[in-house]
Amino acid sequence: MSAGHGSIPEKVIDAVLEQHDIVDTVSRYVHLTKQGKYMKGLCPFHSEKTPSFTVTPERQIFYCYGCGKGGNAIKFRMEIEGLSFPEAVKVMAEESHIAVPEGLGGPAHQPNPERDRLLQAYEWTAKFYHYLLKNTEHGKAAMDYLRQRGFTDKMIDLFQIGYAPDTWNTLVQFLSRRSFDLEEAEKGGLLTKRSDGGDYLDRFRDRIMFPIHDRSGKVIAFAGRILGEGQPKYLNSPESKLFNKSRTLYNLHQARPSIRKSRQIVLFEGYGDVISAWEAGVQNGVATMGTSLTENHASLMKTMADEVLVCYDGDRAGQAAAMKVIPLLENVGLNIRIAVLSDGLDPDEFIRKYGAERFMRQIIEGAVSTTKFKLIYLKKNHILLEEDGKIAYTKEVLPIIAVLPSSTEREVYLRELSSELQLSFDSLKQDCNEIRQSMQKNMPDGDNNDKRWNNGRHKKGHVPAPTLLPAYHTGERRLLAMMLQDAEAARYVEERLGDAFNIDDHAAIAAYLYAYYAQGKSPDISRFMSSLHDDRLEKTVSSISMMDMPREWSVQELDDCIREVQKVPQQRKIEQKKEEMISAERSGDFLRAAQIASEIIALERQ
Repeated sequence: MSAGHGSIPEKVIDAVLEQHDIVDTVSRYVHLTKQGKYMKGLCPFHSEKTPSFTVTPERQIFYCYGCGKGGNAIKFRMEIEGLSFPEAVKVMAEESHIAVPEGLGGPAHQPNPERDRLLQAYEWTAKFYHYLLKNTEHGKAAMDYLRQRGFTDKMIDLFQIGYAPDTWNTLVQFLSRRSFDLEEAEKGGLLTKRSDGGDYLDRFRDRIMFPIHDRSGKVIAFAGRILGEGQPKYLNSPESKLFNKSRTLYNLHQARPSIRKSRQIVLFEGYGDVISAWEAGVQNGVATMGTSLTENHASLMKTMADEVLVCYDGDRAGQAAAMKVIPLLENVGLNIRIAVLSDGLDPDEFIRKYGAERFMRQIIEGAVSTTKFKLIYLKKNHILLEEDGKIAYTKEVLPIIAVLPSSTEREVYLRELSSELQLSFDSLKQDCNEIRQSMQKNMPDGDNNDKRWNNGRHKKGHVPAPTLLPAYHTGERRLLAMMLQDAEAARYVEERLGDAFNIDDHAAIAAYLYAYYAQGKSPDISRFMSSLHDDRLEKTVSSISMMDMPREWSVQELDDCIREVQKVPQQRKIEQKKEEMISAERSGDFLRAAQIASEIIALERQ
């Protein structure tokens, strides 16, 4: 089941659909080409090399004949960005400056009192730690450290930075006084327990506290940085009901508006880097949670952006980490640029040393392509003044250049390599072409060899050949197609057939249609789909809407389809009677068998 619509007013949903044309919405993610009255492209939800993803501008819906996904513009945004219905409506309403009542658009979930209590405990804890940092003697050393690092009061407030004092039970007492369940707080990662199973203790002690928010802005975890020396330098909250570090990005809740506008994410390694860069003007920056980038992170970023600018530390460890994230981001179809920091500095250090303006100009605007970055990175492994070093470096970088699809791009890098190493351009080009030929020979068959992201994200699967549907199934689909186009057709079917469809999903769609028209609404497939509460029904409506149907319906055509539908219960009854007749014959009750035979003849005449 899809998320319910909550209390979002129908007029808001209608306004969102009015303002978000399906072609414009889909075109942000899929390259569409016109084919008659349809637009077609490669499906973003599964791997394919022949376009089966179809958009119908006239009906404002999409449908994929390969994987069966379908719906209107809101449904597309839900699927592509992993949003609930209220979240998608809220995001789309904000983009079109449509007013949404307060409190709507949050993630739809079943009532979960324990989760809600835990969220409240985290919110109070964040406020408590922030207060201790700013207003008490306990937080003075932490405040001095932050100011020394260049953190302004404005940034400390905006990012709600706090301090956990070097005591064992300050937070325990704070939560107890506010009647929070300490066992729940321990399960949720705020507290810990003595190893002997005794008292509850504060999990974080003598650490600068960075609250971690979910993308709607609720505090769900903390990262605590130790003051002074010691290990671990950063201590994260454990995973809990609220927090999954492989799906969470630091600062995403504040960066989302800028990301939506620019379609770009700047990916940092640390919380301090995100905060310093924000003050320098980078308001689309996020960081992973003290862990390596995961496929989940990459997929999440793909739902929001077209490009990721990787801005990791300038030391060898940071650059090696940047090399590792390139294939992960490429596999989901993101464009990638890499910031190259000099002197082994991290972004925070660079900003403090050279200032915000130089950081924006040199590091952010000067970010290089992944190919250029790989050449710079691999160069450090070789002594290029020696012949052996030149040869080894060339052997490493030529396959990287050879895989580039653009001959112009390959030539630019080969000329640069030729000039830098003082090697013949022609010989480098010949070696590069031989590598390309070898690669093409070894290229596996399958979908999207030129689009690695589609293969990487969606495993190739066999799409079965379409089967011929029984006459009654086709009849029911044709009836629904005509009913979707015309309220009178729906009324005609309701009077003569009602809910007597043989397929449960068809009966449910018909019931929704009768109710939709009973409210005086006019035919509009996209708006009708917003009244459904079931993913499967939405897909079925999308599929039915793609049928080629005449614009005008006739009573004869409706009657023919109704007759096919009504035949099925009779045919099933006949089959049942035939089984009874055979059973009677086998048991020697020939009189009973003859009676059943006459009943079968009567049914067949009907």
